[in-house]
Amino acid sequence: MSFASGETPSRAADSPFSSASGPNATPLPLRSISADGAVAVATGIGELDRVLGGGLVAGSVTVLGGEPGVGKSTLVLQALASLAAQGRSSLLIAAEESGEQVRRRAERLGAAVDGCYLLATTDLDVVLSAAGQLEPSVLVVDSIQAVSDSACGSQAGSPSQVRECAGRLVRYAKSLGVATLLVGHVTKDGGLAGPRTLEHLVDTVLSFDGDRHQSLRLLSASKHRYGPTGELGLFEMTEMGLSGLVDPSALLLGDRCRGVPGSIAVPVLEGRRPLVIEVQGLVGPTTSGVPRRVAQGVVGGRLALLLAVLERRCHLALAASDVFVSTVGGLRVSEPAADLGIALALVSAVTGIAIGEEVVACGEVGLAGELRRVQAIERRLAEAARLGFRRAVVPQSAPEGPIELELLRAGTLLEAVRLLLGVVPAARSGLRTETCGGPELSGGRDVRTLVRTPPSLVS
Repeated sequence: MSFASGETPSRAADSPFSSASGPNATPLPLRSISADGAVAVATGIGELDRVLGGGLVAGSVTVLGGEPGVGKSTLVLQALASLAAQGRSSLLIAAEESGEQVRRRAERLGAAVDGCYLLATTDLDVVLSAAGQLEPSVLVVDSIQAVSDSACGSQAGSPSQVRECAGRLVRYAKSLGVATLLVGHVTKDGGLAGPRTLEHLVDTVLSFDGDRHQSLRLLSASKHRYGPTGELGLFEMTEMGLSGLVDPSALLLGDRCRGVPGSIAVPVLEGRRPLVIEVQGLVGPTTSGVPRRVAQGVVGGRLALLLAVLERRCHLALAASDVFVSTVGGLRVSEPAADLGIALALVSAVTGIAIGEEVVACGEVGLAGELRRVQAIERRLAEAARLGFRRAVVPQSAPEGPIELELLRAGTLLEAVRLLLGVVPAARSGLRTETCGGPELSGGRDVRTLVRTPPSLVS
């Protein structure tokens, strides 16, 4: 069997899964089992192949989930058209749309090509019968919640129907070596709809996210048996369909406002890809008895931690203020490398001093207020230098960066605040200040009193 050849997959007797099935199955030494059947074949959609670790694998089953209208069907059609151009046939099961609707979309995308077959049905028996006759290289079911098995008495979309239909499709894919893609719905929380067993049955779970009112789309894998799950694919939705972003950092920073307090650029890492994004912070007086903490694109727990560190180690009174933090472009950042950027953005918002547009910040903040080195900081700084940034605030232990980038090293968050903003928050009276080994702030004045020194790195 060879998915890469574009020929019809062989039957179960030649399948790599047949040696481990049946009543007379014989255990084999692990080193004697060939891994040639698990070779990924590129779909021709670069960002999709990035997330899949190279492409689709024969016999693999993938679930693609996302909100309605985000572009799941568009992505599938473009991938099938690209595979057809490589000589690989595909069968698309339209369980939610008519054939005419799919054809109109395919014409708009330029995906109405030979080698792509379409069947509009919701009957799983009909699906498997048609697939057995056509023997495609790729089978797509759009969507798994809309098909039903006549042997199962419940309604289509119910947990039992989704489980049974997915189970039969997985057995079909494994026995004949057909790469199978199941399009799925998502819940209000963004999780894959249906029973949890669906995620355990399949090999790969992809999530396609994005605001329907914006052009940016993000593809990620929460489960992938054939490769890593940390990669991120970025697309731009255009009139001609989805287009992979060659330089996503440029798009994420394209509309950045210059000279506005509360904004800073942060180099993050998505899989092996470094990206430079904009982090924004806003602090204002609370309008209710309980101050609000709103985190969009960042982990709420990290924001709470940073607010506590700013309060205790940098003497910045935020307990009675509404605090808002957001990443621009819809990208969600969960790694602690963005800690320093978030903290500096909040200090900038409080003081009203804008951070220079040529500055990036990268580092993890500890509970003692210390700055810690993060992984792959060299690649992050190289991406920042490529985009034209000239200064980077980093932990003291960070390695040397590109020669174009001046590194501003700081051991603590307070040192970074002083270094970058030229601002020294005064300590609250009656409380002992702790600055992780640094000198105590003097004056005993209220925290809202800020001693400002001439900033050399502030716009």
